Formats: sequence, structure tokens, C-alpha cells
Amino acid sequence: MHDAPPAAESLVGEREPLAAGLKQRHLTMLGLGGVIGAGLFVGSGAGIAVAGPGIIISYLLAGTLAMLVMRMLGELSAAMPASGAFSVHAERALGRWAGFSVGWLYWFLLVVVLAVEATAAAQIAHGWLPAVPQWAWVLMFMVVFTAANLAAVKNFGEFEFWFAALKVGAIVLFLALGLLAIFGVLPDTEPVGMANLTGQGGFLPNGWSGVISGVLTVVFAFGGLEVLTIAAAESDDPARAVGRAVRSAMWRILFFYVGSMLVIVTLLPWSSLTPGQSPYVAVLDRVGVPAAGQIMNIVVFVALLSALNANLYGSSRMVFSLAERGEAPRSLLRISRGGVPWRAVLASVAFGFASVILNLEWPDSIFRYLLNAVGSVLLFVWGLIAVSELRLRRRIEREMPERLTLRMWCFPYLTWAALAGMAGILALMLSDDEARPQLLWSAGATAAVVAVAWLRELRLRRSEARNG
Repeated sequence: MHDAPPAAESLVGEREPLAAGLKQRHLTMLGLGGVIGAGLFVGSGAGIAVAGPGIIISYLLAGTLAMLVMRMLGELSAAMPASGAFSVHAERALGRWAGFSVGWLYWFLLVVVLAVEATAAAQIAHGWLPAVPQWAWVLMFMVVFTAANLAAVKNFGEFEFWFAALKVGAIVLFLALGLLAIFGVLPDTEPVGMANLTGQGGFLPNGWSGVISGVLTVVFAFGGLEVLTIAAAESDDPARAVGRAVRSAMWRILFFYVGSMLVIVTLLPWSSLTPGQSPYVAVLDRVGVPAAGQIMNIVVFVALLSALNANLYGSSRMVFSLAERGEAPRSLLRISRGGVPWRAVLASVAFGFASVILNLEWPDSIFRYLLNAVGSVLLFVWGLIAVSELRLRRRIEREMPERLTLRMWCFPYLTWAALAGMAGILALMLSDDEARPQLLWSAGATAAVVAVAWLRELRLRRSEARNG
């Protein structure tokens, strides 16, 4: 148990005391699977409803922004691997207030989303077995995944590897079936041509405003890639592992997302899709796959459990890193014989167990309010990643250039472009009646945490001045 060295002393802290049980295949699949969830399989329908076939451009824009952020984060994590990832980078770049703020906000985001994912998975399972109440399913998921995360980290890696493999396999199969149907190769199908892309109002039926609205709808679906850089600290060679995983994950995820949307809007008229219902089910029905709805329910169920598992892992490592740096209770630093921060795991899953009671009392409303409170926090995290990269890149080049094994493209121009893109999304959310409440709730939560961080840092500085 130790504290990371102050930013002014060293860019690289000591080797993490956690077990190095994650292999390259675990990290690569974590990067692929961590971002493929219900937001893609179900939520993409809302994006198609506002953008039409232009949703392809919406996903390209949102995906490009996510890729730039991941490239920045990959650069910093390869040079300075740590279980706190971007929280550690923010502290070294901007000060303790920044590390405290981004670490706690991201932890809060993950534990809330973890509970929401458990509830959504329980709703699907309850539909399969109505005799088992929804809250009992949530309790069972919490117990199973807590046990998995309390065991050796390689167990988490194996869980996530196979969960992600199922999701990736489902998308690959979907793309293959969709392409065969588009070209009329499947039985009872004929080539569809460009009719659905150019008909029904054209490629941009709602104009560029529809594309921009689509970006607001889909951009948060790319959240989750950050856990990859947190996990890299528990691999045998963190610098090499994170570089390889980031390179492979970014392009494949963009291919899966944009490829899926291209298949959907080419094969089906965009106006025939209903928001809230999975467009993937509609495509499978179109190509004649029997029981398409139940098949997609299984895929979404697996995606939710995979995200739950990854978020529990990421939140426990984030709060452990905060404790290492004195930003969370030191009692969370207890490590099991298997190298797992077991108290950090229990602290992170506590809200998940509390959600069992919330499912009994307020099964619908409570999670909507919680998600509104943290929904836009991801943009704050991404923004601090970009600012940290701007501040640390020159210092890394000066002090340890050999560690820049993964470099941000066209630095610093694309970093500034990414920041401008995030500012544009925030401005659009302010002008959008549906997105504005979420942004204001998230801004309030962010402002409260930053205020606490500033007051805490002022107190620490005064204490250091008195003692110095």
C-alpha cells in the first residue's frame, strides 16, 4: 500500500500493488466489448428516428470524437500506466483538485450505471421467468458479479472475454446476414439497391439538423472504452498492452457501429423503425430469422451483464486509485491474497445492492433521475483527458521520450479539435429541450464535486504551508 508520488516529482509512480493477471486478449476484448451494449442494440433506434439514413454520419462524427479521446488516453496510459488512468493523469497535469473531481465523478457514473444495467437485465430475465421477482434477479446478479470481482483478476478477465466475444460474434453474424440480404443472396430476398438510402425523404430527410440531433443521441453510447486503460495497469506489460489494445479496439468499434447502421438503413426504410425497439430485431425479422426478438433479447441480456461486470471492475479500481493518493478513505487499500482490492470492490458494489430496495420502492423513476444527474459527466471526463494530454505531452517528450510508444495524431491540432467538438455538443445540448435537463443536472453534480475538490485542496495547501 502506497501513495503515488506528487506530480511535481515524477510522471511515473511506483508499480501498482495489484495482481498482474490480465492478458493481451483480455484487454483487447475488453476494449471491443466494453462499449458494445444496449445503447447500440436498442438505443440506436432513437438516433435513426431523428437522422434517418444520415445516422451513418452521426455515428461517424461521434465515433471519430471517441477515437480521438481514446488515442489521447492511450498515449498517456502507455507512458504512465496506473489503475486510476485519467484521474492520475489529471492530477499530474492540473493538480489534486482535478484528479479528485474526475475520479469521484467517474466512480459515481459507473456505480449508477451498474445499478441501471442490473435492473434492465433483471427486467429481461423477469420476462423469461415471471415467477422470480425483478428485485431477486438484481440481487442474484450483484452476488454473482461481486464474487467474480473478488476472485483473482484473471477471473474477471475471463468473464469479460467471453461476454465480449458473444457480443462481437453477434455483430459479425448480423453484418454477414445483413450484407447477404442486401445483395439478395439469402433465400426469398432480392437486391435492395439504394432505394432505402435515397427514398423516404432522401439520405438526410431531416437535414443536417437531424444529423446533429443524431450525434446527441448516440455519442454517449461510446462511453466505456475508458475502462480499458484502467485495466491495463493489471497486465504484465501495461505500456505495450494498452497501446496494442487501443489501436485494435478503436477501428473495430467504429467499423461495428457504422457498419451496423449502414446495413440497417440500407435494408429497411428508416421510417419503418420504431424508437425504443431494436432495429436489429427488425433486420433479423426481415431476413427471416426465426424468434429474432428472443435472440436479440439474449444478446442484449449478455451485453448488459458484460457492462455490469466491466463497470464494477472499473469503479473499484478508480476508487482504489483515489485511496492510494489520499483522495478516498485509506481503508479501501486492503488487498486480498489474490491481489484484488476487495474493500474497493465492496464499496463500489454497495449501490448495486441498494438498488435491490430501489427496485422494490421506485422501479421506474429513481434511475431516471440518477441517470440525468450523471448522464453528461462523460463529456467532463473526456474534456479533462484532452486538457491533461495537452499539458503532459510536452513534459513526457522532455523527460521520458522513450515512453511515447503511442502518439496522438497531429498533436496538438486534433486535441484542440476534439475539445471544440465537446464544446459544440454541450452547446447543442443546451439548445435541445430534451437534452438540456440532463446537462443541467450533470453540470450541477460536476460543479458540486469540483467545489468540494477546490475547498479540499485549499485546506491541504494551508496545512502544508503551516507544517512546512
